[in-house]
Amino acid sequence: MAKFYSVGVGAGDGSYITLGALRALEQADIIAVPVKKYGEKSTALEIIRKEFDTDKKEISELEFRMSGDTKIREESRRNSSEKIISALKDGKDVAMVTLGDVSVYSTCTYVHNAVKNAGFELEIIPGITSFCAAADKAQISLCEGNESVAIIPSLKSNLLEKYIADFDTVVIMKSGNDTDVIYDILKKYGLENNAIVSSCIGMENEIIEKIQKGKSYGYFTTVIVRK
Repeated sequence: MAKFYSVGVGAGDGSYITLGALRALEQADIIAVPVKKYGEKSTALEIIRKEFDTDKKEISELEFRMSGDTKIREESRRNSSEKIISALKDGKDVAMVTLGDVSVYSTCTYVHNAVKNAGFELEIIPGITSFCAAADKAQISLCEGNESVAIIPSLKSNLLEKYIADFDTVVIMKSGNDTDVIYDILKKYGLENNAIVSSCIGMENEIIEKIQKGKSYGYFTTVIVRK
């Protein structure tokens, strides 16, 4: 029976790719890469090409529309899943790559669940998350002893005050467009100097610094607030 691999390729730097990920890529007949729109570049594909020769593999784009319309998002997820299942029915092993780790806000999750329901063999390959890589590069600990950590998407930044009150560390992912709002909330509690912004970890334009108001950050941005 054909097998589906969900592969976390880490946080931007090719050196973060694990031996397990390389093994899965080698085993696969097809490498599936998520894109926002067909024909656009895939950051995950660029990362694996630093450490793995993809020329001998079939590359299959999976379009995941970043629309505010739930129906459009669900349709693109369904189409991508059906594309993978069709390849598996043809007896081809497929490895779908994703940035960071598969278990954290990953497009792989939707496909994995559909493939599982279709009855095919599955394997998930862990990857290094952007916030773990950022914390290590900033030389800070995310948690110690009995401390707690919250990981939230930027869409929940309006609830940041609650998370700050309830957790010792708050990790806010996909926060590039909301750093000014986050800064204002943190300043209200005197925590603006306790926040690290990381953007494009492991890439050429990597940023790791104290949060600054009025500065523009990219899509791959995470804020770590340590009380």
